Amino acid sequence: MKTYKIALLPGDGIGRDVTAAAWAVLEKAARLNGFSLDATSYPWSCDYYLENGSMMPGDGIETLRSFDAILLGAVGWPRKVPDSVSLHGLLLPIRKAFVQYANIRPHRLLPGVQGPLRADGFDILCIRENTEGEYSGAGGRVHQGTDNEVAVETSIFTRMGVERILRFGFEQARARSGKLASVTKSNAQKYSMVFWDEVTQRLSAEYPDVEVTSYHIDAMAARMVMAPDSLDVVVASNLFGDILTDLGAAIQGGLGFAASANINPDRSAPSMFEPVHGSAPDIADLGIANPIAAIWSGAMMLEHLGEEAAAARVMASIEATTARGIGAIAGKDKTDAITASVLSALG
Repeated sequence: MKTYKIALLPGDGIGRDVTAAAWAVLEKAARLNGFSLDATSYPWSCDYYLENGSMMPGDGIETLRSFDAILLGAVGWPRKVPDSVSLHGLLLPIRKAFVQYANIRPHRLLPGVQGPLRADGFDILCIRENTEGEYSGAGGRVHQGTDNEVAVETSIFTRMGVERILRFGFEQARARSGKLASVTKSNAQKYSMVFWDEVTQRLSAEYPDVEVTSYHIDAMAARMVMAPDSLDVVVASNLFGDILTDLGAAIQGGLGFAASANINPDRSAPSMFEPVHGSAPDIADLGIANPIAAIWSGAMMLEHLGEEAAAARVMASIEATTARGIGAIAGKDKTDAITASVLSALG
């Protein structure tokens, strides 16, 4: 029996509950499909930071490197630790160290879920550059606390980084409908975004079977609301992709349905899978967090590991659950009830 080593990082707030729910589903799916999952859980979180002065130990990255994949719950608890500390202390270092440059987020309505739009026949795959761009962390502050204070944040766009995420987007579009939307703001950002547009245009010659359209970020935001069914694969920079995927979560019914994968495409290091919703401190420990985004992220993990049949089985079970109205409305069902329904649907 094949066994995959999985690192569990439940993290903060509702991350603990939804990770436990996802893991129960994944373990059963693995058992039913003839393989096993071997989990090791790590308590790295804001509470860990308060006790140890860091979000993870100094050898945390090397500890994670030996795993086949990482399943993350949520990171952050602003009342305890500033987001700028928690994010840059755990999530971003993992993404960068393991070259997880492709952040993938699917946006579609599950059966039984009512979105806020009149449109319901959309299936958008957002691909966000995940390791550089606006979140590179290059910059600083001087004269802090004075009237002369200056803050500088520099976006970093490398030819290698832009080309590899665009190429990844072209490949995904080729495997789907053959349509790719590239998102920039090149009318205002005349260096980095014009550069991105130029690389897009150059690569398009290598993919004559893919129809590529360039959009400005503001126009893309409007299109995702007004005509989401006109989109298929959308590729964008770190910041723009972050914003668009929260919009994508909204039109698919809410953050409780928003799954994501941080992918190392050449598999030289583990990839990481996480729900988009964050730690939601306001509902932590109430047992009402929707675990579907975490379970969906787990299905993406199984697919990445090559267990496509198990991944499809998990997705079918999620869809059977929401089709029955369980987990389809925010706050209606308890975490345990949703999890039990998905487990039952697995068979």
